[in-house]
Amino acid sequence: MSDSRRRFLQQTAMLSAGWGLTSAMPGPLHQNLTRGHLADKVRIGAIGINGMGWSVLKAMLKANPDVICTALCDIDSNLLQKRSAELEKQYNTKAVTYADHRALLEDKNVDAVIIGTPDHWHCLQMVEACQAGKHVYVEKPAGNSIEEVRIMVAAQKRYGLAVQVGQWQRSNAHFKSAQDYIQSGKLGKIRMVKTWAYQGWMKNIPVKPDGLPPIGVDYDRWLGPAQKRAFNENRFHFNFRWFWDYAGGLMTDWGVHLVDYALLGMNAKDPISIMASGGKMAYPDDAAETPDTLATVYDFGNFILLWEHAQAIKNGNYGRDHGIAYIGNNATLVLDRGGWQVIPDEGNKEVVEAVKRSDDGLANHTRNFIEAIKSGDNGSLAAPIEAGATVAEVCQMGNIAYRTGKKLLWDKEKRLFLDAEANKLIKPVYHNNYKLPRI
Repeated sequence: MSDSRRRFLQQTAMLSAGWGLTSAMPGPLHQNLTRGHLADKVRIGAIGINGMGWSVLKAMLKANPDVICTALCDIDSNLLQKRSAELEKQYNTKAVTYADHRALLEDKNVDAVIIGTPDHWHCLQMVEACQAGKHVYVEKPAGNSIEEVRIMVAAQKRYGLAVQVGQWQRSNAHFKSAQDYIQSGKLGKIRMVKTWAYQGWMKNIPVKPDGLPPIGVDYDRWLGPAQKRAFNENRFHFNFRWFWDYAGGLMTDWGVHLVDYALLGMNAKDPISIMASGGKMAYPDDAAETPDTLATVYDFGNFILLWEHAQAIKNGNYGRDHGIAYIGNNATLVLDRGGWQVIPDEGNKEVVEAVKRSDDGLANHTRNFIEAIKSGDNGSLAAPIEAGATVAEVCQMGNIAYRTGKKLLWDKEKRLFLDAEANKLIKPVYHNNYKLPRI
C-alpha cells in the first residue's frame, strides 16, 4: 500500500467521527441532512478555503438562502479550524472537516463542491467530483493546461452534472449590456481588441531559502500531481500563481476574465496564429518564474486580439489598470469591472454612451449555479465548463508562445500547433503517482 493511500485511510478513519457532529447541529441543518432533500437546501462542500474558495463560499451563502455548507476541506489543519469557527460564528453552521478531498467527495451530505485549490489541482478534483455525483463550481482558470480542460469538458458531458467556472464577470449586467452594444454594429467594423491587466500592487517577491512546511500543513497533498520540490514559502498560498508547476501567471490569472469577454464580444474561438514577447523585466532577480511583463498577439483572421500585462505598473490603457477595448471604425467601447463607455472616433457625431456597474457579479454567478442545479438545466449556466475551457486554451496558447519564443500556427481541426515543441506543452506531466484522468 502506498504512503499516500495509507494516510488517506487513516485520515478518513479519524475524521469519520466527525460525522457524529450532525446530532449537535442546529435544527434546520440536522433535519436537512437527515432527509437529504435537495429541494429544501443545496448542500455545499468547499475544497481549498484560503482565498477565492472561501470568498466564493461566503458569496454563495449570502446570495442563496437555499444553500448550506456541510463540509470543508483543506490541507492546512490550522486553516480548517479557523474557517470552521468563522462558518459557525457567521452562519450558525457546523460543517464536517476533511484533510483529504476524496473523503469529502464520499460524504453523502454534499450535493455540490466549490474547488478553490491552486490551478494544478482543478482538473483532477473536478473529474473526481463528477465521478462522485457532485455538481462543481471550479475557480478559474478551469485547468492548468490545454489537455486538462479538454478532459474536464469530457467529464462533464459524461456525467451530466452542473459545472460552473468562476468567470463571474459573465454574470455582471454591465458586461452583458456591453456585449449587446458591441454586437449591435454601432462601433462599425472591429479590427482590433485590446485586453490588459496592469497590476501596480504586485511587487517584488524576494528570494527565500527552502525550509519546512508550516506545522499542520500536508505539503505532499498540496503538491499533488506537481513536481516534487522542497517546501518554499514563495510557492505557497497566493504566490503559487507565479510558478509554472501550479499556474500560468497573469496570462491565465487575469487573462481568462478579460480575454473571455473579448472572445464573447467577437464571437471567436480559435486563433490562426499566436506570438508573445516579454519576460521578467520589472524584477529580473526575484523568485517568480512567470513573466511580469508580457505582450501577446492573436490573429483571428478578421481581427487582432492583443493581451498585455505588467506587474508593478498601475497606469494601463485608457487610464484603467485593467480592461477590454473593442476598437471599431466608428468608435471604441472600453469595458472593465466598473462599467463601460463608448469613445467616438474623430468626426463621428454619435452620442457617447456610458454604463456603470449596478450589481454584484460574484453573487449573481453563485445564484446562477444554484438555480441550474435545482432546475437541472445546465444550459442556463453563465460560465459552463465549455466556456471556461475555450478561454483557458487561448490563454495557454499565449503562454506556450512565450515559452517557446516562436510565432505559432494553430490547426483548429486537429487541435494542435504546427510545431512539435509547442505541442509538448499541451499535455501536463503528472508526478507522485498521480495520473492524468481518462474519460
